[in-house]
Amino acid sequence: MLIDQIADKWSMMVLAVLDSGPLRFNAIKKQLEGVTQKALTQCLRRLERNGLVSREVIADSPVAVQYEITPLGRTLQPPFRALYAWTIAKMPEVEQARQAFDQRWAR
Repeated sequence: MLIDQIADKWSMMVLAVLDSGPLRFNAIKKQLEGVTQKALTQCLRRLERNGLVSREVIADSPVAVQYEITPLGRTLQPPFRALYAWTIAKMPEVEQARQAFDQRWAR
């Protein structure tokens, strides 16, 4: 399902990192704390397959790969920004709900 492939943790973070412009693989990896090379590779392939990210091979020495958000991928930025704003605004309520849940289950 497409929603599973674009709304997962790494996909959203990769698109956020690429929001400012094209980046090479290692530059993306450095900005995503905790992502493994394998997880990032798989994520970028999914995003590329779905038309959200483009991949360009740069014939430098050594050969490098650069990724960029496509116009289709850019259409996800407004809803992702809205989701991020919601998480910031609602975090106190979420924390209260978590604490209430933990207290109920601690008994």
